[in-house]
Amino acid sequence: MSAAHDDEGRSLGQLFASATADVSALVHDEIALVKVELRQDVKRALFGSGAIVGALALALFAVPMFSMAAAYGIHALGITLGWSFLIVAGAYVLIAALLGLLAIGRFKKVKKPERSIESAKQTAAVMKKAKPHPRELEPGTSLEKAAARSTSKDASKGTSKEAVAVRDSAVGSATGSTKASDLKM
Repeated sequence: MSAAHDDEGRSLGQLFASATADVSALVHDEIALVKVELRQDVKRALFGSGAIVGALALALFAVPMFSMAAAYGIHALGITLGWSFLIVAGAYVLIAALLGLLAIGRFKKVKKPERSIESAKQTAAVMKKAKPHPRELEPGTSLEKAAARSTSKDASKGTSKEAVAVRDSAVGSATGSTKASDLKM
């Protein structure tokens, strides 16, 4: 027997518990999917950030020391001191540009969690279409008696008629029925 036909012998409470568990599992799975996608994007962003930090550290700490050493080394080869410093500065600008391009390339790979967003949209669309079934009345109970019992319970709780009307209209719209004649007995 398939799972679809297995529901015939289960009580309303069991069906509701099963549906609640399924919705809970769906929400947990979507949260897990978002976590996986965000973890991947965070790794990419951290790598890009690391490249930028590396470029800045190179520019701030190493440039002055290596610039002087390289310029004097080039000067020792016979090039004037001015040209030596210009060659060194150009090399560092080239390195910084390459690191910046690498960082930009990594940042462009960071995306929003598209699969999670699409899955959440599909779930929301399904949930909007789902309508709960009206509750079944006990055998021998008419709709008017059930409504009167509900109203008397509300009065004993101190609930105002306006609040009951709002609740009843909300329940009616959720079940797709607002009139007693629309309900099948």
